Formats: sequence, C-alpha cells, structure tokens
Amino acid sequence: MKTPAYAAATPHAPLAPTTIERREPGPHDVVFDVLYCGICHSDIHQARDEWGGGLFPMVPGHEIVGRVLRVGSGVTKFKVGDLVGVGCTVDSCRTCSQCRDGAEQFCEQGTAFTYNGTEMDRKTPTYGGYSARMVVTEHFVVRIPEGIEPSRAAPLLCAGITTYSPLRQWNCKPGDRVGVVGLGGLGHMAVKLAAAMGAEVTLLSTSTRKEADARRMGAQGFALTTDPTTFERLSGHFDLIIDTVSAEHDYNAYLGMLRPRGTMVLVGAPPTPTPVSAFSLITGNKRLVGSMIGGIAETQEMLDFCAARGIASDVELIPIQDVNAAYERMMKGDVRYRFVIDMASLPKE
Repeated sequence: MKTPAYAAATPHAPLAPTTIERREPGPHDVVFDVLYCGICHSDIHQARDEWGGGLFPMVPGHEIVGRVLRVGSGVTKFKVGDLVGVGCTVDSCRTCSQCRDGAEQFCEQGTAFTYNGTEMDRKTPTYGGYSARMVVTEHFVVRIPEGIEPSRAAPLLCAGITTYSPLRQWNCKPGDRVGVVGLGGLGHMAVKLAAAMGAEVTLLSTSTRKEADARRMGAQGFALTTDPTTFERLSGHFDLIIDTVSAEHDYNAYLGMLRPRGTMVLVGAPPTPTPVSAFSLITGNKRLVGSMIGGIAETQEMLDFCAARGIASDVELIPIQDVNAAYERMMKGDVRYRFVIDMASLPKE
C-alpha cells in the first residue's frame, strides 16, 4: 500500500516528502488515516542517529491519532470511523511472560517499535506516524475517548503514558508529596497527572518562567534548582520525584530531597552516565529507578483517566512542512509543550 510520508533519508538529513510501502492489511489489522502526530524528542535523536543503529530511510512518529478507514474480518474492538491511537509499539510476540502480564514493551522476543525497527518477522521495516495512514494489528491500537481533543490526545501516547506509568507503579495517591524535575513535554504531563491523582505537586525547574504554567497545570509549589538553598529547604520533603530532564544534572542532590523510603524515577535520559553515591541511597533506604512506557492496557487506562479528569497535552499545531524548523526549536526548548503535526497538511495520495 503506497503511502505518502516524511522521512529522513540518511542520518542528519532534513526530513522530506517521500512515499513508503505499507503492508496490505490482514484479518486482524486496523487501517486508519493519521490525523495528528506528536513530535517526541526521541524522534530527533533517532532521525539524527544519535543513539546509533538507525534504519534509513526513517519515518519518525509514535504519538499517533487517526480515524479508522477499514478493519480486517477478524477485528472485534474497532469499526470504521472510530478515533484511535497508536503509541511506541506496534506488535510483540504476545505469548511470553511479559506480554501475558500486559508489559508488551518488555517482550522477551523483542517488541516491534512503531518506527526505526522491524515487524516481528525481523525483516520488514516499521514506519511511524509522519505519514498519511497506518496499518496496525488491533491489539496495539487504543481507543481515544470522547472528551479529549484529538490533537491534544496525540502526545498522551508517549509523553502521557511515560509519566502516568511510574506514578501508578509507585502508588501516587492523595496526600503524597511529588516533585517533578523539568517542565517540558514529559514534565508538564507529570504535573497534570500527579495533581489529578491528589498529590501535592512541586515543580523543580531552572527557570522562573515556568512557574506560572506549572501552577496553572496543578502544581502547588515551585522551586528554583539554580538556587542552592532549594536543596536545603526541601531536604527530606518528597515521597516521589519524577525526573524528566535529559540534560546532565546531579542525581545525588535530588535524592537528598526524598523522605526515607522515597523513590526517584528517571524518565529523562541524559547522554552520559551520572555518578550516584551509595550513601545517597543507603541513608534513608531510598530508591533510584527507571521507567519506560506502559503496556497497551495501561495506555488505555491512562487515556480513560485523562478523559474523565479533563487532562490533555498543551500543544502547538504545525503543518508537516514545518517539521524541520520544529526540530530546531525543540533543541532550543522553544515549545509549550509539545509540537503536534496536523497531518491534513500532508496529501493523502
């Protein structure tokens, strides 16, 4: 199935119009027109092959919302016209212990990522949402609930689940004190979600410009991390810290803000290893953990949670022709808080 798309032909090449070949749909596949696709920072890393091992030409995009065009004869969960989404994964073995436990992202056979990967045959390349349409097996398609504006739902498929999953895993609840490090694409969702779960949220930021937005999103506190007294004042304060920052910073300083038996979760990924003192963990039985995305069932749970509480991403809509400029703006932190491509700007034929 020939499909218009935008792709990076080689590492560091600007994204440009192209045509890709989608597989013909099978009995359990859902075909949908892509309406909106969020731009994740990982799109830039992978399109520029900064993590290595890139498969080119590469069509990025794993925050995808679309309208169902047709379904296979065996599809039971979706019908033509439904509003649906696809996140970071498009298939897995579905039989291993991780898949059976609802953690398809940890498939023991290796999950099929939405782009810069292969289908489960380990040969057919996967292409992402910077394209006119998608063909995805129904198990990896989620329903976009009524009540979430579709363009603002798109980033929930990555930024939303990436922050929702650790909040759920570490039992964020009313009365907890939660610190969120950084107010970007991930951080602004962490603030909204933790506040909706009843936590007392404090944004920890290097910029006073973020305070008003953080409070509008539900944060009750704000602390400037360029002020060394902040770490003294908030020593032993938080039950949970969600660290969304991908720039180098001192984990030990933030671990000092945890209460005994508190947890700091890394969802940002700095480019170089960060030293951690054993005493930062031993003193207070503290935990430093990482978290990736969630499984398909948890992603649907997150979407339903957001719809019930009126939560969505703060977005700036752009035509796909502006995607390269958006990449440069993202590198400068010039977005509030997620770029989303309006795919109506891409011809469907």
